[in-house]
Amino acid sequence: MKNSVGTKLYLSVLSVFLIFAVSFIVFQQEREKQYKIDTLNLKLQDYNKHMEESVRLLNLRTEAQLDHYVDSHNFPNLRVTIIRTDGKVTYDSRLKDYSHLSNHITRPEIASALKDGTGSTVDRNSETLSGDYFYSATYFPRDSFLIRSALPYNNDLTKSLQADQHYIWFALCAILLLTVILYRFTHRLGHNIMKLRTFATRADHNESLDVEDLAVFPSDELGEIAERIIKIYKRLQTTRREQDILKRQLTQNIAHELKTPVASIQGYLETILENPNINDTMRQQFLERSYAQSQRLTSLLQDISTLNRMDDAPEITTQEHVDIANMVANIQKETALQLQEKHMTFVNRLPADLVICGNGSLVYSIFRNLTDNAIAYAGIGTTITLTAQFVQTNIEDNGKWHFCFSDNGVGVAPEHLQRLFERFYRVDKGRSRKMGGTGLGLAIVKNAVILHGGTISVHNNDGGGLCFEFTLKA
Repeated sequence: MKNSVGTKLYLSVLSVFLIFAVSFIVFQQEREKQYKIDTLNLKLQDYNKHMEESVRLLNLRTEAQLDHYVDSHNFPNLRVTIIRTDGKVTYDSRLKDYSHLSNHITRPEIASALKDGTGSTVDRNSETLSGDYFYSATYFPRDSFLIRSALPYNNDLTKSLQADQHYIWFALCAILLLTVILYRFTHRLGHNIMKLRTFATRADHNESLDVEDLAVFPSDELGEIAERIIKIYKRLQTTRREQDILKRQLTQNIAHELKTPVASIQGYLETILENPNINDTMRQQFLERSYAQSQRLTSLLQDISTLNRMDDAPEITTQEHVDIANMVANIQKETALQLQEKHMTFVNRLPADLVICGNGSLVYSIFRNLTDNAIAYAGIGTTITLTAQFVQTNIEDNGKWHFCFSDNGVGVAPEHLQRLFERFYRVDKGRSRKMGGTGLGLAIVKNAVILHGGTISVHNNDGGGLCFEFTLKA
């Protein structure tokens, strides 16, 4: 069975930490031992210098005088040797038969002292006396001799040179504490990763995520991130399901909307084909009705194409200066006959210099669809009013135009207001289709407004009728 990520991380970090800790302990021990050796060497070197001064100033020449000087300093087991530059021993506090002493010129501490002025040797076996000694020699060129002091390397000296063991115990306690903390951290980390792995596996197999393993995460940064990832994924799943439902509804609506004009055209044409002796007046009437249904079908396809273009590639719409005042005036002329048939009035209160930067075709669809919608549903003898006001929040902003497109017609029941911009949504389906609407006009209006950086809303007027309020960037 493979180790989890948390276990691998724990073992890896612990191994590195232990290697570092052991290396540090060994280094610290050697460093402390060397420090104590250097300190002892300095003491012996200082003793050698004081003895040289006493020999020179007090003129200590005899063996008895030198022994007295060595014994007068409370330095237990200290051995002092005076050696000439040729290596011959002239005095030794422990041995008095100098004639049998070998030449000391090759001793490591003597050779080092003659070369550098001082020299020392740790744990060197004495060729003269049995046992190991710590030697420290100092060369005095003025007197042409060397003074070497030595201490036996026995248990007392070994203990004094050993590193303090207290910090080792402290280091071991710190290692144990950090190991426990590291284990808790990596265990929690591994637990979170295992939950994420469970989430990934279940998501990959399209299994339910509402399980106990994914219910609660530890209260740390990774747990919070993992929990948010799962929540985001669940929201995406919910959104995807909603989108699938909307797509199915949209497909059904498109099929239904296309079916009506196609069925009408097919019915009229079948009647003409199956009745070759039909009179010219009836044939002409059926052809005109077929043509009207084909126009409705064309309008529906154009509206669907417009919405798809805005959904799929809004960035490819061309930008230009659009004279809205002139555009609305042209729409008034285009719909004049329809307005006249319903005894309606269009009151245009737009400023004469109202120009924005946008896509002319989409801006036209905003005002034309709102006008067609009002003509179709506001009612006979009603009035359409269009106003605009320029709004600028700060100097750096180019500002925006706030439009109000309203009528004093029958209005819409409050429960339908929020759904008016949905594609193919109809308040009265039978009446809407009878009037030739595609059910996409207000959806096109909303998308076109949003593409121009604006917002749109709708509400009933106090005196009756609808009011569409929307903004377009200047």
